[in-house]
Amino acid sequence: MEHVELGIIEGFYGRPWSWEERAGTLSFLAPHGYRFFLYAPKADPWLRRRWQEDHPPELEDRLRSLAGECRESGVRFGIGLSPYEIWLDFGDAARAALARKLDFFDDLGIQDLALLFDDMRGDDPALADRQVEIVEWAAARTRADRVVVCPTYYSDDPVLDRVFGARPAGYLERLGQALDPSIELFWTGEEVVSRELSPAHLERVAGQLRRKPFLWDNYPVNDGQRMSQYLHLRAFTGRPSSIRGMVSAHGINPALQPTLTRIPALTLAESYRLGEAYAYGVAFRQAAAAVLGDELGRMVREDLLTLQDLGLDRLGEREPALRDRYQGVDHPAAREIIAWLDGDYRITDEIVQTQ
Repeated sequence: MEHVELGIIEGFYGRPWSWEERAGTLSFLAPHGYRFFLYAPKADPWLRRRWQEDHPPELEDRLRSLAGECRESGVRFGIGLSPYEIWLDFGDAARAALARKLDFFDDLGIQDLALLFDDMRGDDPALADRQVEIVEWAAARTRADRVVVCPTYYSDDPVLDRVFGARPAGYLERLGQALDPSIELFWTGEEVVSRELSPAHLERVAGQLRRKPFLWDNYPVNDGQRMSQYLHLRAFTGRPSSIRGMVSAHGINPALQPTLTRIPALTLAESYRLGEAYAYGVAFRQAAAAVLGDELGRMVREDLLTLQDLGLDRLGEREPALRDRYQGVDHPAAREIIAWLDGDYRITDEIVQTQ
């Protein structure tokens, strides 16, 4: 049976995971088929709006340690760079800054370089050609053995056109035609947060991109103003194992809660492993027990409707009961639930617009 490379793409807005949480999560998931970790938190300004500046020494040391922890776990380490609107002026200054950043990444020992052109305006007929020039220039200089690009329009979802301007005609097709076939392209599906990733859809997209899409799956991420009110815990659905031969890899953008995110992450691995024998309810129960232990797993199963469907602002009288229930449990996942109740994971529109 064809293997699917799974991975974590830390690409969310808001409070990033701690270094210990990153290391713990990648080591926990590595034995279950999660073989790459892409560091790309929106909260790292030196990868986004201040990308032309050098990372501070203390952050460089942390990244170097993370790269080593990935190697120890047999996990590919990568970094996602969002060179903000670099395509507007890819002149000498931009090239020098990008070269310096690529040298830094090479010194860290990255294996995956992700160039992320999302979250930028894109209503320019020359967008694809300009991005191809940047990508090919970077790919010729990096020592990473895999380069993955996030298009500005990485989904069929019309919300991207509303926010970033109407996508240029033939944009995806031009990227697919002009980019070297060795360069991968991220895709989230029919929506930014796709309910389903069907074989028919992926076959169509592969034709446009002239390569299998590299899935950037926006579940269980919960980093929007609305989504941060919910804990995304349920097992994966809508990702049939039949897509395994239609994607180059499958990365998930995790939830803000690093321990709880391991529950759905385990179920995705089970979905691919079991194929048609996969049952999402059973997979959730087994994953909850594996991550939380039998007792805490049972508690979370009993509260699943409240935690995932009701939302913080609608908890009402349930909130004190939840606090009493989880406050005394000595487990990082229980502490994540309490922090969620405290509003520590709330994401505002201001956070999204400024990170």
